[in-house]
Formats: sequence, structure tokens, C-alpha cells
Amino acid sequence: MKEYYLRKEFTLYNGDCIDVLKSLSANSVDMIFADPPYFLSNGSFTCHAGKRVSVKKGNWDLGNGAQKNLKFHIEWLKECKRVLKLNGTIWVSGTYHSIYQCGVALEINEYHFLNDIAWFKPNAAPNLSCRFFTASHETLIWARKNKKSKHIFNYNLMKNGKWQEDSLKKSGMQMRSVWSIGTPKPSEKLFGKHPTQKPLDLLKRIILASTDRGDVVLDPFTGSSTTGIAAMLNDRTFIGIDKEKQYLDLSIKRFENLRSTKVSDTAANKLNCNFLQPMLLEPKEKYVLKRKR
Repeated sequence: MKEYYLRKEFTLYNGDCIDVLKSLSANSVDMIFADPPYFLSNGSFTCHAGKRVSVKKGNWDLGNGAQKNLKFHIEWLKECKRVLKLNGTIWVSGTYHSIYQCGVALEINEYHFLNDIAWFKPNAAPNLSCRFFTASHETLIWARKNKKSKHIFNYNLMKNGKWQEDSLKKSGMQMRSVWSIGTPKPSEKLFGKHPTQKPLDLLKRIILASTDRGDVVLDPFTGSSTTGIAAMLNDRTFIGIDKEKQYLDLSIKRFENLRSTKVSDTAANKLNCNFLQPMLLEPKEKYVLKRKR
């Protein structure tokens, strides 16, 4: 399948993720991050920037009933498993609307679960109906290709790295499975935004935890390509797939802007997410645990 955008370490495809995945080589990807549709666009409302807004994100988020939704998750996860390398892993993100079906689909495809992560959002939007608890977290499932896979986990980096964005992470202590990370900063939306955009801090942590430099990272629902931006800034190669050209064009703007930014080695060690244009660079080498592939 022809690429929508192609650079040395940043490739985008426009199309259905299942079709595009089928065109990729087997055993070619080290890690996948997937934020599939929540199938939440059902005519209800939510709160955004203090205002009551529709939750309809687009036709891509319209559900087709529980059975068809589950079938979709089984199919795209099947193709993801085919392209994963033997020791590859996958991260799947979702709310309670979708994550349980994704978990079932992972089991059906015989992935091996490693962790479930609770991503706590300290600045989550309030609940307008006042009839439920305020939704303030998403769940991330981390799984490897199969039980015999020898997955990458950069333990020392997770334990000893500087994770200043997370108020729950204690210095020098093991990283736990509850992460406190805010929603995307305004600086991450300079060229526009995706309705389910993830923060760079979150993807930085995922990529640094489960890949090494030079690895291939794939996102089958790339949106504005936060996964790709975090991958590029940490010396990984990225492949993104999306149906919507408007979000691929947004991805290109974000990538081209960052690619044009020259960062010296000295400045690189000081950069963090509080800058106008966040540069999520890997911490010092001494924290990186080297593993045989």
C-alpha cells in the first residue's frame, strides 16, 4: 500500500487499519500502541473547557453493537499480532466503554498479559449529570506476543529516571501501575487537536519502558500521531495509520515542526514537557537497562 507520507523514520498510511496492517511485513514491528475507537459517539454529552458539548467525535467512533464491535477488535488485534516481532509487545488504551472488549479480543488472539495500567488524570473534566463518579482514568493493557516472548522492559529507567510530571512516582522506587499524568498541554495542540489525543508524557513513558533506540513503533489509530512524535524524539522509527486525512495532515504539521527544531546535546538534557514545544528526549544512558534481543 502506498504511503500517505514518508520520511526516513516517520511513515503515515491513510486507510482502514486492518487493510494497511495486512500489507505490512510479518514480524516487522517491535511495539504497538493502540487507542482504538471507544464507540462512544451515541448522542450524549460531556464537558470540555467548562462547556457542555456532544461526545460525537466522528463517524469512526460510531458503534455497531456489541458483537460487531468485538469482531472488529478481534480482527485488528489479529493483524497486529502478525506484524509484531517474536519479542514484541502491544499497549491498548481505553475507557470502560471499550477496554473490556479489547481485553477479551487480546485473549482470543492468545496474547500474554503483562500489566494493566491505570492512567489517572488529575485534571479530568467534571461530571455534568452529577449522577455518577467523575471519570478520571483510562486503562492501558500491556501484553506480549505470546507467553514465550522475551519482552523488553527497561526496569532501571522506570525506577531511577526523572518522572517529574507524575506526583505519584517516588524517586528511586519501583514504578507502579498507577500513573498520574495530566491531559495534553496547550503546547501539544498548536496545530490543532484530535478528540482523543493522548499526552506526550504518557507516550514517552510507554515508549521508553518497552522499546530500545532504533526500534519500530506502530500506531494503527494514529490520530494526531502523539505516538510518532514521542517515538521520533527518542530515536525510534514510527509507522502510523489513520482513516482521516485531516488528522494525518495534523500529524505531518507536528512532525515537520519538530524536525526543523535543532537541539544541541547540552540543551537536550534540560528539555522537558513544560516548554512551549515539548521535546521528550530519553534520559541519560546510565538509566537504560541493556537487554539482548
